[in-house]
Amino acid sequence: MATLTAATLVIAGVLVYAIELQRLEEQTLAAVDQELQEFDRIQSEGVDPTTAEPFTDVAAMLELFFQRNIPDDDELLVGWISARPDPVRFVSPEADPLVDDPAFLDAAAEVASSGGSRRLEIDGDGEVLVVGQPVRFRSATEGGALLVVTRLDVNRAALRDTMRTYAIVSALALLLVAGVAFALTGRLLSPLRRLRSTAEEISELDLTRRIPVTGNDDITALTGTVNTMLDRLESAFTEQRRFLDDAGHELRTPLTVLRGHLEVLDPRSPVDVDETRALLLDEVDRMSRLVGDLILLAKSDRPDFVRVARVDLRDLTEDLLAKCSGLGGREWLLDAAGDASIEVDAQRLTQAVLQLAHNAVRHTSEGDPVAIGSAYDGTRLLLWVRDTGPGLAPDDRTRVFGRFARAGSADSADSADHDGFGLGLSIVSAIAEAHGGSARWEDPGHHGHPSGSRFVVDVPAVRVTTDRGADPEEDTWPGS
Repeated sequence: MATLTAATLVIAGVLVYAIELQRLEEQTLAAVDQELQEFDRIQSEGVDPTTAEPFTDVAAMLELFFQRNIPDDDELLVGWISARPDPVRFVSPEADPLVDDPAFLDAAAEVASSGGSRRLEIDGDGEVLVVGQPVRFRSATEGGALLVVTRLDVNRAALRDTMRTYAIVSALALLLVAGVAFALTGRLLSPLRRLRSTAEEISELDLTRRIPVTGNDDITALTGTVNTMLDRLESAFTEQRRFLDDAGHELRTPLTVLRGHLEVLDPRSPVDVDETRALLLDEVDRMSRLVGDLILLAKSDRPDFVRVARVDLRDLTEDLLAKCSGLGGREWLLDAAGDASIEVDAQRLTQAVLQLAHNAVRHTSEGDPVAIGSAYDGTRLLLWVRDTGPGLAPDDRTRVFGRFARAGSADSADSADHDGFGLGLSIVSAIAEAHGGSARWEDPGHHGHPSGSRFVVDVPAVRVTTDRGADPEEDTWPGS
């Protein structure tokens, strides 16, 4: 800011100086022209007022001019008689030392004979402008000229004084602007300094530091945005550490089983080899399933994880029931099926419902009822799986949707009594969140059914058309 202000002041000063210098030059030439016009008028009249007779020589005409005209402060009027050894006949003001300068006399002789003007540097006077108007009478034996000499430095001295004052005022103004700019920019940029220092203090081991937010400007908004980004980073790093720790723990168990059986394997015993091979293949299948689940969860944060397309909700629900019925010998029921054509990712939602149905099969017995249902109210889609298992303890109803989480009761997503990894419901939750919704556990008793579990996928969905002429207001939530 200070540099820009200084440049502006310098440019303004240079322009003012150039404009004023040109104006002074024009004023000087106008003043010289006025003097020459006055002399030309006397010459045109050609009558000596003292004798009422025409002028007979140049000296009389020059004497009359000098009687009538007084030079300005920066002017010197010289009456020049060419035929005399001392050509300077008249000087106004008198006794000016300039008329004795040899350089001036040489320039004056040239201008007096040919007219025109000359600029020259004179020691002690600086630059001077000499303008001459020669005159000669036919009857006169000697010629002459009127010389108007202007000391240009006298006019320029006043301009230089003005510009010196301008420079002083500009310097003071520049100091004031620099001081104010320094104070303001320091205050405005202090959040950025705090942002930099905080960023330098943040490491992968400590993401808890935040930048103080004060004020109501763009930098404050930036600070808030950075704090939000730090919150996301802290959450991501925390989740990553926990995820890696849990994944490492889950992978360590099958690897330990593999190593232990390989160490005790008797390669000379075909029976031992066959049994160990079958067991190791089973463990490899479990590890492959774990890796597949981990990859699926890792992809759930990608923008292309969900690919929305037009889906008929009733057809989707009936297909889900048909697919789930192959998971086990249960009494598969259809609670409800919404009538709407909506835009969702049918494959991902099918994956989530199948995971919930598989979970229900694992925690129910042969012949127990397991129900599938769907509903749509015009803005949100509900898909659910209901079973008659033992249900969930209050502390587990939210926790089971976390990665590698196992409920304390039997009716969990992946109970310790089973061979799961605790990733089933976390996959369901990831699919729901990728749609902009959520997954939750509900008590079936609230909807008029026996006790057990009801896992619900709740996502927003856009209606395309209404199928089978159904009235949208007839799509209601079951149990409402």
